[in-house]
Amino acid sequence: MLNRWSDQDATTFIDRYRAAWGEDLALRTYSARLLGAEPGLVLHGGGNTSVKATYRDVLGRTVPAIFVKASGRDMSAMEPGDQPALDLEYLRRLRALADLPDEEMVNELRTHLFRHDSPTPSIETLVHAFLPARFVDHTHADAILTLTNQAGGQQIVREALGDDVIVVEYVKPGFRLAARSAAAYDQAPGKRAMVWMHHGLVTWGDSARDSYAAMIDVVNRAEAFIARKASRSVQVVSSTPVERAEARLAGVAPIVRGLLAGPSAEDDSSRARVILQPLITGEVLDLLGSEGARDLLVTPPLTTDHLIRTKALPAWVNEPAYDDPVRLRDQLAGAVTTYAEQYQAYLQRHAALVPDGLGRFDPRPTVILMPGLGALSAGRDVQASTIALDITAHTMRVKAAIGRMGTYRGLSDDHLVAMEYQTQQHAKLGGQPSSLTGRVALVTGAAGAIGSGVSSSLLEHGYHVAVTDLPGPALDGLAEDLRTLFGPRVIGVPLDVTDAVSVREGFEAISRAWGGVDLVVVNAGIALVSSLTDMALEAFRRLERVNVEGTLLLLAEAARHFTLQGSGGDIVLVSTKNVFAPGAKFGAYSATKAAAHQLARIASLEMADLDVRVNMVSPDAVFGHAGRKSGLWQEVGPDRMRARGLDEAGLENYYRSRNLLKARVTARHVANAVMFFATRQTPTTGATIPVDGGLPDATPR
Repeated sequence: MLNRWSDQDATTFIDRYRAAWGEDLALRTYSARLLGAEPGLVLHGGGNTSVKATYRDVLGRTVPAIFVKASGRDMSAMEPGDQPALDLEYLRRLRALADLPDEEMVNELRTHLFRHDSPTPSIETLVHAFLPARFVDHTHADAILTLTNQAGGQQIVREALGDDVIVVEYVKPGFRLAARSAAAYDQAPGKRAMVWMHHGLVTWGDSARDSYAAMIDVVNRAEAFIARKASRSVQVVSSTPVERAEARLAGVAPIVRGLLAGPSAEDDSSRARVILQPLITGEVLDLLGSEGARDLLVTPPLTTDHLIRTKALPAWVNEPAYDDPVRLRDQLAGAVTTYAEQYQAYLQRHAALVPDGLGRFDPRPTVILMPGLGALSAGRDVQASTIALDITAHTMRVKAAIGRMGTYRGLSDDHLVAMEYQTQQHAKLGGQPSSLTGRVALVTGAAGAIGSGVSSSLLEHGYHVAVTDLPGPALDGLAEDLRTLFGPRVIGVPLDVTDAVSVREGFEAISRAWGGVDLVVVNAGIALVSSLTDMALEAFRRLERVNVEGTLLLLAEAARHFTLQGSGGDIVLVSTKNVFAPGAKFGAYSATKAAAHQLARIASLEMADLDVRVNMVSPDAVFGHAGRKSGLWQEVGPDRMRARGLDEAGLENYYRSRNLLKARVTARHVANAVMFFATRQTPTTGATIPVDGGLPDATPR
């Protein structure tokens, strides 16, 4: 591991932050970012850092203070404000206590912040306060965990790192770990680092540079030792090419995702969903296909810091029957059910360690290991799933290294439960997610006015959205714009609704990315202005291919997908008022959209047994959304303007004036109707919501 300290960069941080925060905190911020940028040291909010400095209060007094990383903050993006200041003298007096339970400790921390609005400091704040050094760094370095998580780990650590490193047996993070660490430090003056078994590494120094350099030096010594001692070779019993594993994923992921869908708090039997992401590499496949892989990998995590992301153990699917879909589903269902039963039994055995009022995690697995496929990681959203995936990748890599050296040894169940159900750890996850948080929508024709409006609304409500359209700048631009606002909850998927292969591949692409689809918005459509007398048959057929065949292909593929996923779903067809009130010179559009509407009604009959609801929204005259013009009105508008002697603004006013409410119909209004069905507010299927301001001739309403 490289020492990445740069005096030039350090000076940049001093110049940026010294005036407002002081030089010590500026350098603390810089070195914390260096640590956070190394995935071999910390992952997703792990680790913590501190600096002892001073704080000037409202009375003008300069008092001793400690600035500590806030709980759950990401060191790679650290800002001075992410390091709340506490009363150092008071915290040090707490060392005289015989014990301090977690809840009381958090109270002491929060009541001795210098600012009431500061974020909650790290659970290991007292470690930083009790150790005397000015700068203290703590990480969950992979190399250190490779040493500590083995049979005979303490001896291995001493052999690898020498006598200038203190070794402390595992203690649950909190007051007791702080007291134990301070006592160990006092008994070994002159040491510059401390290893916590099954937990990580602590280093310190009089400067940010010294503490950071000590961290890199100790980790490098550990890495060098591992390279010398990892002499066993992995015996691969069953080798799977990456291409074959990736080909299997599209068929496996929806099944797994459906099995992981837990019951929702809603009354209509809808389910809470997860985002499922794969880890498929040659190294992972070889490890899963190696001798003794299950015994090595179905073991506790490297550090208890990972528990809230991955649970105590991964699930394992033994000899998956990829060539027998029925048997494979039974295997997956059995693996999930068995895991849930064992997890509940694990909690029951240690119920006394779970604080009253603290919610229980869903008993289903978060990480599933499948020889011949890879690892699947689940989370309530793409961020949580990515965190679990990254931790899984590092965990498998470390366990593989341990397998080449010796025997993996994790913590016992009582230690695991105590940390998995620690209130401060749960606080890192935030509040309860929305019922829509883990849901995935596929929107066709997304690059148009209505499609982009619906996509934006779904994202605002918490959905993950795959925006689909014909490949090209329109789709790419929309995906980029939405990702700027909503981050990784957006993917762009090229899709031609008239091509069965393209439709199937679109669903498969989403399944590979997120595990499956819960809502399909059938929105793609095209228009034609022509009298019946003058209409070219091929022009009619072009509309028929998009509006009718495209709808049919999407409904059929959605039905196959929802059958595979087995956890229900929703389809919303963006229909049109022309189904009920067709217009002159608009026969091709009116007829083909009426056919699509009827197909959706039939789908509502055929898919009800799958708990799939199929509904329609019927808008009138949406001209654009957020700078994106309606493709339909670009086709229709010129003729309508000529016929009525109006310009574009006049045409919009004409359509507004003809409805009962004199309302301008927008893409946002259509999106609201889609959201009504997507949120299942009523037990409804096969229904149509008009979004037209009230058109008496567009009955039945």
